[in-house]
This record gives sequence, C-alpha cells and structure tokens, in this order.
Amino acid sequence: MSASKADAYLEVPPLLRVHKDGTLERIAGTQVVPSGFDPETGVLSKDKVFKPETGLSVRLYRPNEESSGHEKIPIVIYFHGGAFCASSVFDPDYHKSLNTLVAEANIILISVNYRLAPEHPLPTAYEDCWAGLKCLNSQVAGNYDVEPWLKEKGDFERVYLVGDGAGANIAHHLAMRAMNKSDFNLVKLAGIGLVNPYFWGEKPIGVEVTDPIRKAMVDKWWNFVYPCDKGCDDLLINPFVDGAPSFANLACHKILVIVAEKDILRDRGKLYYEKLVNSEWKGTADIFEIEGEDHVFHIFDPDCQKAKSLIKRLASFINQ
Repeated sequence: MSASKADAYLEVPPLLRVHKDGTLERIAGTQVVPSGFDPETGVLSKDKVFKPETGLSVRLYRPNEESSGHEKIPIVIYFHGGAFCASSVFDPDYHKSLNTLVAEANIILISVNYRLAPEHPLPTAYEDCWAGLKCLNSQVAGNYDVEPWLKEKGDFERVYLVGDGAGANIAHHLAMRAMNKSDFNLVKLAGIGLVNPYFWGEKPIGVEVTDPIRKAMVDKWWNFVYPCDKGCDDLLINPFVDGAPSFANLACHKILVIVAEKDILRDRGKLYYEKLVNSEWKGTADIFEIEGEDHVFHIFDPDCQKAKSLIKRLASFINQ
C-alpha cells in the first residue's frame, strides 16, 4: 500500500481520496489540455470567463469555416461527467471527444466548467450550469458581452443540453427548471441528450441487485458529494421517487438516452426512458444501447468503432 493511500481516511474510488489531515487528493480527471486549433478535426476552441466574481468559465468550440458555411448552426451546452467531484472542461479526454462531436455534428458547443464537490457542495454544480444558460439567454438580449462565435454562427432556436454521467443528470434538471423561467426565455431548448445518465436510488434494481460491490461504490459517490437524510433517494439523484416533479415539466420536445450494456447505471437510464415515455410529457424520446461497453467508454476510447457510432447517433439527434 502506498504511503498516500495508507494516510487516507476516506476513499471514493476511482475518483479521489481524503487524507486524515483533510487534504483532498483527486485521482481522476486532473490532467489539463489547452484550447486552440485541433488539426485532426479542424475544430477551433477557446476559453472564456463568463462570471468573474466566481471565476466560472466555459470552453467554446466551433467547426472549421469550410464545413459550417454561412448558415446558422445548432448550439450545444455540454456538461461533463465525473460524479460531481471530478474532471473539468480542460480534461484531455473530454477535449478530444468534444472536438470530434463538434466536427461530426457541425455545431457550436459550450462546455461549462462547473465547480466540484466537496469544496463546492451541491447544488453548486447545478447553479453554475444554470448561470451558463442564463448567460446564453443574455447573449440574445444583448445585455452581456456578446460572443462573436455565437453571434455569427449560433442558432438560438436550436439549443441542446447534452451531458454524460453527472452532466446528463444536470441536463435533465436544467431542462425541468427552464420550463417557466424568464431568465431563459429568449432561446429555444430543442432537446437534451443524456449519455450514461447518473441517476440512482436506495433500492437496487436490475443488474444492481446482483452486483452489490458496484452498487455500494455508486452509493458512496453520491453520499460523499451530497450527504443528506434521503441519501440516494434525494430528488437530485432519483427523479423517480414519489413526490418527484412530473416529467411533463421538461422544457424540450425531444430527448435521446444513451446507455451502455456493462454500465452499472444502465438500468437507471432505461428506467428514465420508460418513465419519460409513459409520462404526460408531449415530446418524442429514443433510447440507444451500446452493447459490450461500460460507462463513458467513448470518452476513454474515442477512436473505437462503437465510440464513433455513439458520436454519430448523438450528432444525428442534434440535427434531426
């Protein structure tokens, strides 16, 4: 056992550990890559602070001029995963994946660098991402520093929220919140894309019943970032419990759910889809399962054929 591991009093594998002196050591999602021109895809990216008082920033992406032409193109607001306590928009794996998505889908993409738990306890991540949506709304109103890429190319009538893992959870909750909010009324939320969505619950379902080790691991993730009386049945992580807001409140007309066969979160994603299509929500939904793969495999192995298929399916959804 390493000295670092021996000194830890709390481990949240495979994401981080907390040492006896209170020091937090992140294990995953700590690498950083700069923005700029990506020669492989022709995509250009840049970083921009949109809320100086908190340091909140985004990484913006746009396709090359030749592929995008002069027409307006969809805007995707992206929320990265990491169980609310790991990774960032500067993560090389996310940067590569989003370059690929932007090139494939021909979109403007805004990746929000929300603050992480436990330093910034939930619901900070949700509020940070909501601030990003409000900023987009302000772009239309003209009462915020106008971003040229959005002004020149962005179609504010085709805005999508997309995320993986915890980011998919955020996308769902923001789509619920956007229904009747005046500070998000100048853009049209067309749809949300949920990749391996991070929803959970106290009572195991599906594969969780026969996989108590991974069930306990995911329990630990949530209880670490959001310790509360309701545990894994809190409305933020379990939108299926009694008393949860109706899916009819979702402020979009189409939703894509993508799950992976070997992902411990798979059956929650399927349950989300089932609850959605049987709710009073008036939109159209689709579910896409990747066989033989685990959670966010497309982030870690973006060049494999199944990752390419996932990106193509997501791109098709955005441009339907």
